[in-house]
Amino acid sequence: MTITPPALSVFETLESEVRSYCRGWPAVFDRAQGARLTDEDGHSYLDFFAGAGSLNYGHNNPVLKRALIDYIERDGITHGLDMATTAKRAFLETFQNVILRPRDLPYKVMFPGPTGTNAVESALKLARKVKGRESVVSFTNAFHGMSLGSLAVTGNAFKRAGAGIPLVHGTPMPFDNYFDGQVPDFLWFERLLEDQGSGLNKPAAVIVETVQGEGGINVARAEWLRALQSLCHRQDMLLIVDDIQMGCGRTGAFFSFEEAGITPDIVTLSKSISGYGMPMALCLFKPELDIWEPGEHNGTFRGNNPAFVTAAAALDAYWADGQMEKQTVARGEQVEQGLLAICDENPASGGHFRGRGLVWGLEFPDPARASAVCARAFELGLLLETSGPRSEVVKLLPPLTITPDELDEGLRTLARCVRETA
Repeated sequence: MTITPPALSVFETLESEVRSYCRGWPAVFDRAQGARLTDEDGHSYLDFFAGAGSLNYGHNNPVLKRALIDYIERDGITHGLDMATTAKRAFLETFQNVILRPRDLPYKVMFPGPTGTNAVESALKLARKVKGRESVVSFTNAFHGMSLGSLAVTGNAFKRAGAGIPLVHGTPMPFDNYFDGQVPDFLWFERLLEDQGSGLNKPAAVIVETVQGEGGINVARAEWLRALQSLCHRQDMLLIVDDIQMGCGRTGAFFSFEEAGITPDIVTLSKSISGYGMPMALCLFKPELDIWEPGEHNGTFRGNNPAFVTAAAALDAYWADGQMEKQTVARGEQVEQGLLAICDENPASGGHFRGRGLVWGLEFPDPARASAVCARAFELGLLLETSGPRSEVVKLLPPLTITPDELDEGLRTLARCVRETA
């Protein structure tokens, strides 16, 4: 595919230098459906990015689009703050009946501002309010958002530096396998908690991703997560699972922590909870933690009613019968086999892979190789991004609704990119 980068335009002359994705994908996109986007020149791109995990059901999913159009055409409420609306009621009832009750999860539902970082901010505020302590423990290579509270529990040095002020009240601990199996799980963490001379203030909570997406597709073992929950219980700390990118079925089950058999005290969801790529976020927590005063955490756009409509439609369409989880696991096995073949075919690259469900990473010792693979993929009509602290991992995040043929097409293109960037 021959792609002509857009001429100097309003994007370069008016938009801030902070823009990023458009630099790696120099095209002006115009339409999208399913797992494909089309630019204004008619070039088609297979999407292995899925809106950074916000489009688990693909672009302009027809089932969700129909529900949204019907709602808009009947003049349904668009903006509602936290007022009671029929759209919110339908979502809450569907979420309770399709997601919470079948999993025996007792959570209350809070609607913070409609972004992932706002869900994290509300979780951190609530944990501190409940426990009366300031410190929160996070993990190496974590990513929890770009607002100040979320940055304080994020590991990436480049992103943290953008805060411009000291990021306090967050303490990092080693994520699973950080020491390559050389150190027993939580040895350092528990020693600090029990040592009165360690200097570690008693934490209110621990926040964790079961799979670190931006951190490099680092997958926590189920036994590690169970041990973390046990440690939190013993030490009177709340366990927060950030499921913003890995929830809504990305790893197979609706919640990424289900495989481990744990029940976090607080869970954050955003990205694909609306199902259609519209802003929406949830903070879920056990009922006994619901000590908020009315209006103590609010936001003008926390009542995004069109998102409630598509969210309810997505739950009904994809989670009522249990088939989505099975399909995602099968698609994940297809990706795993494809990545195994790529690594076997290119042993000199030193590449290795890891993942769960439909989130996978192909890591190279040389970060420049990962960037070159993604750049070549764009030229061939495949959207991929890098992740990891050095951008050393090629990240695969296709829609959950992608077909086996589309998945094979993308994996063949990826294999070609690895060969051609040797």
